[in-house]
Amino acid sequence: MMENHDRVLEQAALWRAEGAGVALATVTATWGSAPRPAGSQLAVHADGRMIGSVSGGCIEGAVVVEAQDIIQTGKPRLLEFGVSNSQAWEVGLACGGRIKVFVERVE
Repeated sequence: MMENHDRVLEQAALWRAEGAGVALATVTATWGSAPRPAGSQLAVHADGRMIGSVSGGCIEGAVVVEAQDIIQTGKPRLLEFGVSNSQAWEVGLACGGRIKVFVERVE
């Protein structure tokens, strides 16, 4: 079950209150086929725990890896992932899509 927006922010705040490093990833834009809409969020704890969702599969894994680095450096990033229509067709998907995810450290 997907966590709602308020729960993600609440958990991120609790982790910060405990003194943990935390990053917040937010879907800023989508085009074509995307599993989660703009505004979807994922909070990542420095130890790898997470709550929420910005996509699924390998995209979410890549966002978590970037979030771990951003917790350390404090430098936010805008990530972009995509699959062309022809690439999607080759792997059995109906159409391609793109997603942009902004990842920042929670202070």
